[in-house]
Amino acid sequence: MDNIPKQVDDKQQKLSFMKAPNGEGHVYTWKHDDTRIQLTLLGLFTIGELPFKFIENEAFIEFVNALNGKVKLPSRHKISRDVVSFYLMERQKLYKHLSNPKTAIHLTTDMWTSSCQKINYMVVTAHFITEDFVMHKRVVNFREVDTHKAKDMARELLICINEWGMKNVMTMTVDNAKTNDAAINIIVKELPGIYENGKHFQIRCMAHIINLVVKMGLKHEVYHVKNLQDAVKYIRVSPQQIKTFKQAMNDATVESQRFLCAYDVKDAFLEYSHQDPMFQKTVGRVPSHSDFEMIKKMMEFLEKFKKKTEKVSCSTKPIFHTYTREILDIEQHLRKHETNPDFMFMVPDMKDKYDKYWGDYDTISDYVFFATLLDPQCKSKFMKVVFTQMLKAKNKDKKMSADEIESKARAKVIDIECKLDKFFKSYLERSNMTSSSQQETPEEVVNFDDENEFFGSYMTSGSFPSTLSESQLRRYLNEDPIEFDKGYDIPHGGNITRCDILGIQISTVASESTFSNGRRVIIDYRTNLSVVIAEALICTQDWLRKSSLPIYDYGEVHDVLANDDLDIDIVDAIHNLKLTGKRSEN
Repeated sequence: MDNIPKQVDDKQQKLSFMKAPNGEGHVYTWKHDDTRIQLTLLGLFTIGELPFKFIENEAFIEFVNALNGKVKLPSRHKISRDVVSFYLMERQKLYKHLSNPKTAIHLTTDMWTSSCQKINYMVVTAHFITEDFVMHKRVVNFREVDTHKAKDMARELLICINEWGMKNVMTMTVDNAKTNDAAINIIVKELPGIYENGKHFQIRCMAHIINLVVKMGLKHEVYHVKNLQDAVKYIRVSPQQIKTFKQAMNDATVESQRFLCAYDVKDAFLEYSHQDPMFQKTVGRVPSHSDFEMIKKMMEFLEKFKKKTEKVSCSTKPIFHTYTREILDIEQHLRKHETNPDFMFMVPDMKDKYDKYWGDYDTISDYVFFATLLDPQCKSKFMKVVFTQMLKAKNKDKKMSADEIESKARAKVIDIECKLDKFFKSYLERSNMTSSSQQETPEEVVNFDDENEFFGSYMTSGSFPSTLSESQLRRYLNEDPIEFDKGYDIPHGGNITRCDILGIQISTVASESTFSNGRRVIIDYRTNLSVVIAEALICTQDWLRKSSLPIYDYGEVHDVLANDDLDIDIVDAIHNLKLTGKRSEN
């Protein structure tokens, strides 16, 4: 009996062991699944940024066979067709969502020139919030652009919007460049029905403005910083000098791990000056305790801007409602240090750059103030504080009295509230909803712990009523702002206006980060990679990442191509998709 071979049922599930996210292990059932294997293989080559010829690498084939002998690996031509097939299939699904008039889309865009191909690329990323209050981002364009001129940029952006059938592009976030301003002016003329004819369509990248503010301060040469820079440059001239400095660190008992975070390294510079007589003659003065003290103060002063940049660079959750409180915090930080002897030579220029973009509320998009009004912690009362503070900062010559400032701030709050009423009304009309037909339903009470998480579980709650009448909106705005540690009642229908506004991006980091992927996909030994295939790879990589939350089920992966001319297949498929979308509208 022992010699009788065991009967193995290929369809029978097997037990396997997997490590859970919390670190604990658990047993689960597993069976061979060709579809799942094909999908993960696509992810390996797109997310892993592997060349297609790697599929035929002997070591990789042997490795896969050792894991599962049933896996049949495709050829490099087959895997390239599979990637394109998946790209077109997912593009069709995404098209249905982005072409829905009820989907408010916020775009970010940036430009990049490939050093190995000498080609200008434009990336466009679409951001939107789904009905279940989840933030999504998708790279939808990675195309060649002839020049960085406004007309070429605008033409490519309009082609992108048209190809995806986008009917509700609400905003576009760009860097602060005159070319971008000119391109936006061209685009808004071609987009009917946008708020106030596109006056507030452009959102300036907050991270870029913060960077400009800091640069204005750092343009001033700081003696202590330059002294340390000269010392480091001297040491890094040759490997021998680096080796000598490391020995000096050992002699001065300075731990290398502490080199960047402590000024104990001053002892190492002193020890190094004894070992290298030319050091002091070249740099002029050995870095001292006072140099490191000043550098420490500089780091503490600039830490505020670093944290702000990190915060506004988030694209995975709504943070647009924090815009006003963030810029006011920066203004207060500058005001606090403008009389400090260590920074008074820097702050005035930094304040001038700040005022250029944020000093006057008339230069800031209405959407910023709408988001603040809809923030349960702010509402109308905080909005008045915002305008009052802006007017006070602007009133350097004391031409306005305190009463005049108060009156102007109150009038501006009323103006913004009226604009929000108008904006909200347009959404009722677009969604074919009337406030008179709504029935009262209990509001959902939401608790929150963390300001950065936009009051806890608000965005993930799915129990909100569908509309909010204008009277309810006005009543909501006039209510007292809630305290941070308490729950609040969500007014009826806030989900529509809140979702569309809160999805606005305040930085272009999401698009800029795509270029770091582009640099790895378009490399020296892939210079012949066509721009069409490059877009398919970049987009597929973005859509397959775990950070890109699914808005639909992936389903099965099928081969939909009949030939090897991938460029033509992609272009034809996109064209047919656009025609199909237009026919469905009619």
